[in-house]
Amino acid sequence: MQQCQTVNVMDALMKKAMMRRPAAVEKPDVSIVIPMFNEEAVVQELYARLTAVLEGTRKSYELVFIDDGSTDRTFERLKAVRESDDRVILIKLRGNFGQTPALAAGFDHARGGVIIGMDGDLQHLPEDVPKFLAKIEEGYDIVSGWRKDRKDPFISRRLPSKIANWLMSRISGIRLHDFGTTFKAYRREILSEIHLYGELHRFIPVLASRLKAKIAEIPIENIRQKHRKSHYNISRTFVVLFDLIRLNFLNTFMEKPLQLFGTLGLLIEGTAGTVLSYLVYEKYAYGLGLLEYRAPLFIFSLTLIVIGLLFIMLGLLGEILVKFFYDQSRVKVYSVEKTWGVRGEP
Repeated sequence: MQQCQTVNVMDALMKKAMMRRPAAVEKPDVSIVIPMFNEEAVVQELYARLTAVLEGTRKSYELVFIDDGSTDRTFERLKAVRESDDRVILIKLRGNFGQTPALAAGFDHARGGVIIGMDGDLQHLPEDVPKFLAKIEEGYDIVSGWRKDRKDPFISRRLPSKIANWLMSRISGIRLHDFGTTFKAYRREILSEIHLYGELHRFIPVLASRLKAKIAEIPIENIRQKHRKSHYNISRTFVVLFDLIRLNFLNTFMEKPLQLFGTLGLLIEGTAGTVLSYLVYEKYAYGLGLLEYRAPLFIFSLTLIVIGLLFIMLGLLGEILVKFFYDQSRVKVYSVEKTWGVRGEP
């Protein structure tokens, strides 16, 4: 009986949302970006609930759906939604690129002043969206969701997630409880300065810390999707750790590689100089020949001098690469087959 009532409510919401064809706004207040992969079962419910929630905020909005190479009827159902509502933007990728590239495609095409990313399988509740908007209005640049009361199995998901989040918080210096969730809100001006690749969507707050962004965290509901197979386990913790070490290194020294490699080079040169000075002192104070009595130590000091110079040269080479990186245009990590509702299109 309860299931029938739920279906009736969703049907009513869907019919209400599709009764008229609302017009799109040139620069909406809010953009909701949702990657979709084989989610045909929830497309209509997700659209209806988001529409009901966002209309209650009295803000102009758009829904940006990205079909990430779905093999079921997800695209057909998204297209039907698009044909009923001009506030829906539909992006079809040429294949399955993954969550980070799909989000990047949505972020690049979103026009809202506030951009919210969320999953398309309803494990993130549309009803939590107003919480993000309220926190952004307090002056924060990024608001991250925190799955405080997770419903997932402890050993296979919650434990590795806790370990990974603790490591990420300690290494990055960003005090968040939950880096992994996609459910986050961003000010457009912050997000436009961040380039995503690999699996870096979970590290956007770390990337934004370099821009001195103000970051907050709010608890969100977490609905366990039993039909979804988990790809997260203990081994993923180490993958995330290596990603974070790489990211933290790039975030700290990306614009100043000479500071790292040059410092190491100078420390090595200083050590070599100290050893060599000691050998020279022994030669003239006690008449001990460098090659006759201290050959291994003398050769070691000369090797250190060469290694130190190589580190300094590596730092200078890094500076050249950084300049080349910023001088070149950014390469897209996704390929769009076709779009509907993007600016400039009928």
